[in-house]
Amino acid sequence: MSGDLRRRHVSALLRRAAPRTLRGRLSLVALVTATLLMLVLTVAFNAVAGHRLQHQADDELRTRAAAVATTIDTSGSTVRVLETSHDDLLDADVWIYSGRRLLEAPPASGSLTRVADALAGRGGQRCVTADVHGPLRLCSHPISGGATVVTALDLSPYRSSADTLLLGSLALDAVMLACTYVLTRLAVGRALRPVRTMTDQAGQWSAVASGERFGSMRHPAELARLGASLDAILDRIRTLLRHERQLTGELSHELRTPLSRIIAELDWWRARPRTADQTDASHRVIAEAAESMRTICDTLLADARDGTLTAPGTAQMLPTLRRPAEVLCVPGELTVTVEGPSLVAGVPPALLERIVSPLLANACRYARSTVAVRVHRTPDGVGVDITDDGPGVPSAFTALLFEPGRRADPADGHGGAGLGLPLARRLARSAGGEVTHDPGHTPGARFVVTLPAG
Repeated sequence: MSGDLRRRHVSALLRRAAPRTLRGRLSLVALVTATLLMLVLTVAFNAVAGHRLQHQADDELRTRAAAVATTIDTSGSTVRVLETSHDDLLDADVWIYSGRRLLEAPPASGSLTRVADALAGRGGQRCVTADVHGPLRLCSHPISGGATVVTALDLSPYRSSADTLLLGSLALDAVMLACTYVLTRLAVGRALRPVRTMTDQAGQWSAVASGERFGSMRHPAELARLGASLDAILDRIRTLLRHERQLTGELSHELRTPLSRIIAELDWWRARPRTADQTDASHRVIAEAAESMRTICDTLLADARDGTLTAPGTAQMLPTLRRPAEVLCVPGELTVTVEGPSLVAGVPPALLERIVSPLLANACRYARSTVAVRVHRTPDGVGVDITDDGPGVPSAFTALLFEPGRRADPADGHGGAGLGLPLARRLARSAGGEVTHDPGHTPGARFVVTLPAG
């Protein structure tokens, strides 16, 4: 258990010590890679340098052995060492053997002579390193006539050179690693600068719903896919913001009428004392308006969530149309006719009411005296014609009639945000139907709703 805790503790420490930025992580990876490479190169370089220095020492020993060999006479029956003017120089760290018999040795050689004896006794050209009062290199050199010369060389200068090379290479490695880390951080920071700029721009553009996009700018090829992804995200954010504004406007537009009924009933009820029957009637009106508000919210939110209203259901045309007609139009102003017995639309009653309500509200708002609603059967389902005798739709405005937020005359004295007709058409299309305007109808305006039959 303690081992698991220790491993978890070490893992947590490593996670905390690891860089949190991509720049830091890439710099760390580059530093570790460069460190491993430098380590391999340093070991290889110093191994080659050490081998080369040892080879130079062996060459020096063979040269000295060859010089000593010129002072040895092997022409007779015995091996004789000739005296020369440079005996002191030649005798330094030199052993001369006849077979296994030592003929000459340097003074005070001590234990080093035993190493030379062993080396000479093994025969042939051999070299060995011994640590006797410091690092020494000994090499044996056979001479014709059974003589052997053993020479020794102090390796301290060579070891000092090798240590100097090692320290120099380590210092160079440190400088190279520092330069690698700094240059990597600078290079990665410069490479990531466009990403940081694009991220900041994406945040700014999404906040203000800007039409700017990365596809119209020049970026490195590696960032093209990132730019395309950010453009897709910005387009989606823009679409969501547009849908949010549309839903808010539609809810405000649709809830205005039942809310106005509630306010009117409350003002009427508080104007002077009412009888119990009048109070009950006001309560019923308020309850119906509140229920209408709940239905409006449910219908529009379901459409916003799913994109299409596919909930099963059917609606009896005449009862469903009478309910909004009684609320929106003045009594006696509206006539409803049904051509055919019990026509049924293949949409839920709440959806049918939401489609027809904006059309009825506009007809009753602009009509001079009459509004006519005709329900009839069509080849593909059922239709609802809503006609009024008002001023009609200006011909110049016909093409903009179903665009959200558009009104033919904002100063005509009637309230509205230009959202009712676009909402009616969108809801009708979501159910497989359509809302159209008849530009040839005069006087007044005529709108036609077509829906699938139930």
